[in-house]
Amino acid sequence: MIEENISQIRKRISLVCERTKRDPESVTIIAVSKTRPAKDILLAKEGGITDIGENRVHEAQGKYNEINALRLDMPLRWHLVGHLQTNKVKYAVKIFDLIHSVDSLHLAKGIDKEAKKINKIQDILVEVKTSPEMTKSGIYPEEVPQFIRSIGEYKNIAVLGLMTIAPLVAGPEETRRYFRILKELNDKINTLHITPNTLHILSMGMTDDFEVAIEEGSNMVRLGRALFGNHSED
Repeated sequence: MIEENISQIRKRISLVCERTKRDPESVTIIAVSKTRPAKDILLAKEGGITDIGENRVHEAQGKYNEINALRLDMPLRWHLVGHLQTNKVKYAVKIFDLIHSVDSLHLAKGIDKEAKKINKIQDILVEVKTSPEMTKSGIYPEEVPQFIRSIGEYKNIAVLGLMTIAPLVAGPEETRRYFRILKELNDKINTLHITPNTLHILSMGMTDDFEVAIEEGSNMVRLGRALFGNHSED
């Protein structure tokens, strides 16, 4: 079932990219494996998935260790897509290739400190609050440029792009404006040359709205239910 789901998603992504004149290979599928066992991650890998997303550090640790013990020919890339508590940072930097949910100076400083201890440059995304929902984490769009300037002094983190989570709405089309905000913000930051590198990752879009997100410029979609079934989360 998982491989079939992956095939169907790739077809849907290809259709969107055909409409928007983009290369389907430019869109990274992150399989959000929250609540799923390691064996399901391996099935996803057999279907061509190379990027795994986890919401919680503790849950990820067990699966990460189990899969790494297999010494796969092509290692997976691990993404933290959920909120990161400061007391879990020292574990997160040992597991995750990319942390999507950096939303405070305090957290960025902690990541920099722990990454330095293991001689690592930790890749991160800045989580942006594009919707007014009080339950959503993230930095308000107008504050993001200054936030990125402020964390520029940290030598052991690298900002690669932005992430957002659209609100729960009646239909996917209603999420478009939130994704557009993130794309426009990304372009603005690159125009201002705030970072030494060009921000090139837009992590936006989940099971219910990933096609709209891709139309608005997403190149990293976080999919749980679409890949693993209705008992998964994303």
